[in-house]
Amino acid sequence: MTDLRPSPGTVTPPIALEGGGSPSGHLLAEPVPVDAAFLDRLTEVCATVETSDPAALAEAGRDWWPLAMTWALEGDVPGLPSAVARPADASEVAAVVALCNEARVPLTAAGGRSGVSGASVPVHGGVVLDTTAMSGITAVDPVSGTVDVLPGTFGDTLEEELRAAHGLTLGHWPQSIALSTVGGWLACRSAGQLSTRYGKIEDMVVALDVVLADGTTVQTGGAPRAAAGPDLNQVFVGSEGTLGVITSARLRCHPAPATTRKAAYAFPSFVAGIEGLRTILRRGATPAVARMYDPIEADRSWSTGDQAVLLVLDEGDPVLVDATMTVVAEACADAAPMDDGLVDRWLGHRNDVSALEALTRKGFVVDTMEIAGPWSKLPRLYEAVLAALQGIDGMKAASAHQSHSYIDGGCLYFSFAGRPPSDERESFYVRAWDAATAAALAGGGALSHHHGVGLNRSRFMAEALGDGMQVLQSLKTALDPNGILNPGKLGLASPFGVRAWPST
Repeated sequence: MTDLRPSPGTVTPPIALEGGGSPSGHLLAEPVPVDAAFLDRLTEVCATVETSDPAALAEAGRDWWPLAMTWALEGDVPGLPSAVARPADASEVAAVVALCNEARVPLTAAGGRSGVSGASVPVHGGVVLDTTAMSGITAVDPVSGTVDVLPGTFGDTLEEELRAAHGLTLGHWPQSIALSTVGGWLACRSAGQLSTRYGKIEDMVVALDVVLADGTTVQTGGAPRAAAGPDLNQVFVGSEGTLGVITSARLRCHPAPATTRKAAYAFPSFVAGIEGLRTILRRGATPAVARMYDPIEADRSWSTGDQAVLLVLDEGDPVLVDATMTVVAEACADAAPMDDGLVDRWLGHRNDVSALEALTRKGFVVDTMEIAGPWSKLPRLYEAVLAALQGIDGMKAASAHQSHSYIDGGCLYFSFAGRPPSDERESFYVRAWDAATAAALAGGGALSHHHGVGLNRSRFMAEALGDGMQVLQSLKTALDPNGILNPGKLGLASPFGVRAWPST
C-alpha cells in the first residue's frame, strides 16, 4: 500500500474572503439546526471534526463556483455547515453518514472543492464530509493495468506516482488536476484534456465502493465488461454525492506514453475547423488532444488574427501515434499548417487559473459553460449559444473552443465576461446562464459535458432530462429516503426546503 499524500495536500481556496469577521452564508435556504448532542455523537464516530473555527467552516461552505467568488469579495460564502468531518477511512465515512441519516441532518461530501457549479456547497448547512484525509493508492494490478485509489487523492500526485513507480498513466488531465480529487472526478463525470484518446472518467472506472445513506457499503463493478443487469458503477458516477459517498475506486490505466507528436493548423472559420475534427474522428483517429479555438479565443491567446486554430497532440505507441498524425494531416490538407510551438505554449499555461481571480477583483463577472452535441448540430449550437451570450446587456466578451471530440460529436466550451454594475452582478450572471442554456437545449445540446450540475444548473434539469427526471428522482427516493445526501442539487426534491438559488 502506497502512502500517497496529496499535493497541495489541502484544499486550495479560489479567492481570499474579504471583510474580516465571521463570513455569512449568501444562500437563502434555512440551515437545518444541529444541536450539541448531535455534535458530541459526531466526534465519537469520527476522530477529526471541526465545529468552532469560523474560517474552517466558511472554507467548507464554498467551491470554485465563479459567481461565489464575487460574494467572497463581500465576505460571504454560499453556505455555512455546522461541522466539518474528516474521516480517516471508509468505516468512519459509514458511521458519519449513518448518524446524519438517523438524525435527519444534511450531509455534503467534498474533496478538493474545485467544482465550478456549486456542487459541494452545503445549501442547508449540516455536515460537510471532507474526504481529503482518505488519500493514496491502495493496490496496482500491472498485468491488467488497473489502480485502486482512495477518493481524497489529488490528481497531480496520483499521476506522478503512477508514472514514477508503475510506468502507468491514467490519462486524466483536467485543468484542475492539482486542485481536484479522484472522488470529485467520479462524482461530477470529469473530463481531462486528453479525453479524445483516453476517454472521460466514466470510461476509466472499473469498480467502486460506495456508502449509502443508511451507512451500508456496496461494491459495484469489478469486471472489464459484464452483462449482469445495468452498470451500477454509472448509477453513482455523476450523481454528485446525492445517491451515495464513494470511498474507493478501481480505475483503468495505460502504459506511460513512449512517444509524443504535435501539430497546429489554421482554418478560415470555426465551423470549417469543426468539419476537420469530424473527419479525423470519423476515420477512427483519436489524438489525445484535439482543441479547436474560434478566432476570438485564438487571437486572444496567440495573436493569430481572424483564423480558427486547431491544436493537436498525440502520445502513446509510436506506430499508433504515427498513424493518427497521418490521418490528422490528411484531414487538414486544406488548412494552413502552423508552428507546432503553439501546442507547447498551450501546454505551458493550460492549468493556469489565475485570470479568474484577477478579473473578478476588477469587477467582471466571468464563467465558462461546456455542452456537448452531435456533429450534425455542433455548428448551429456554436452560433446559437454565442449569439445568446453576446445578446446579454453588459456582455463584454463571448467566445468558444471545442475541447473534446468523439466519433459522434464533441464538447463546445464557451467563455463569457461582463462588467455590470456591482449591484447587478448576480442578475447578470443568471441572465447569461438562462439565455445560453435555453439556446443549448433548444439546439439539441446536452446540459453539461463535464462540469456537472451542482446548484448552478439545477433549475434546468427537468427540461434537460424530460421524463427521465422522474427516474432520477425515484433512484434518489429509493437510495436516500430521508434526503440527507447533498440536498438542493441536481434539481432533486429536498425535505429541507425549496431551491435556494436563484431567489427569483
